[in-house]
Amino acid sequence: MDRERLWTKDFIIVFIFNFFIMLAMFLLMVTISGYAVDEFGVSTSTAGLVAGIFIVGSLVGRVLTGHQLSLMGAKKIMYIGTAMFIITYGLYFVAGNLQLLLIVRFFNGLANGVATTAVGTIAALALPRSRRGEGISYFSLSFVMATALGPFMAFFLLQHITYHMLFLIVFTLVLLASVFTIFIKTDNTTIDLSKEPKPKFEWIDKNAMPIGIVVLIICMTYSTVLSFIALFAEEQNIVAAASYFFLVYAIVILMTRPVTGRLMDQKGANIVIYPAFIVLALGYLTLGQTTSGFMLLLSGVLLGFGYGNFQSITQALCIKVADAKNVGLATSTYFIALDFGLGVGSYILGTLVPTLGYSGLYSSMVLLVAAGALVYYMVYGRYEGKNA
Repeated sequence: MDRERLWTKDFIIVFIFNFFIMLAMFLLMVTISGYAVDEFGVSTSTAGLVAGIFIVGSLVGRVLTGHQLSLMGAKKIMYIGTAMFIITYGLYFVAGNLQLLLIVRFFNGLANGVATTAVGTIAALALPRSRRGEGISYFSLSFVMATALGPFMAFFLLQHITYHMLFLIVFTLVLLASVFTIFIKTDNTTIDLSKEPKPKFEWIDKNAMPIGIVVLIICMTYSTVLSFIALFAEEQNIVAAASYFFLVYAIVILMTRPVTGRLMDQKGANIVIYPAFIVLALGYLTLGQTTSGFMLLLSGVLLGFGYGNFQSITQALCIKVADAKNVGLATSTYFIALDFGLGVGSYILGTLVPTLGYSGLYSSMVLLVAAGALVYYMVYGRYEGKNA
């Protein structure tokens, strides 16, 4: 019997759209702090706030969006988020002081939370249920590709153009990507308020939240990589190798996610997630012991397999355990946990740096990975065989 198609028209469109909006996000995420310093003469900590307030806005957008998906439908929410994207990216040109820039960054993040939650829901619904794990693994590659290309392109472009020209490029990317969305047909089933009472506000899906806790714990560990890898590489005098870290990380994910997604559909999540925890722990141990460029890139390989596959498998799991009518809310729950873990992790765990140093911090992440694996076993892993 022929397998059901993954790469339908709607799935291809949301893949392309998600890639472009994520690319736009990363083009500015890694450069906006430098812009704030050069343009407004702010301190390094304030420049970090300019970059980080985007995540706060994104988190707020996801909280507001999850409940509305069942009332308005994912397609309408996507259009609202897309319109907000176009407006907020246009406002970078007129943000003439720090206060305005912070406001623009917050609402730009809000747009990101709204649009990506809706797009993630549409992507899941456009996939056949029997291949949803594999399909989400493919869809998440749109984010991985943007993660690898965005920072590289941003730093390369700024050697030749001004920040305002970079804003124009980002605005154009989002505008072009938005055109594709008018051709999307897939949507979730909404509640008919003429036949059913309006449901109470829910910002998380109770079935998906236990998996969300695991996501939050593991994303806290990865926040230390995003926040401190450059400082760590500078301390170890391996800055040249650090420029290739995320490229190696992305290549490993591109090579493994389609395989692990297919394995999940055929054999269940445990066969992928437990090895991912083990390899992730090895990645942090390697990173903690790193003194050379080779070891740094080796840790990138291990983290790419461990964290990269953990992400896509847990996203598929959040959708799998939710009721069919709550696919959108479950998707929102996953991203809320991810954003919160990445957002607060570096702030909380960064307090360990003065005591442990960067090497000690990364080595200690093994304990958090073990905690995440234990929570996963308690909330899902031990039940998978019985449910099957």
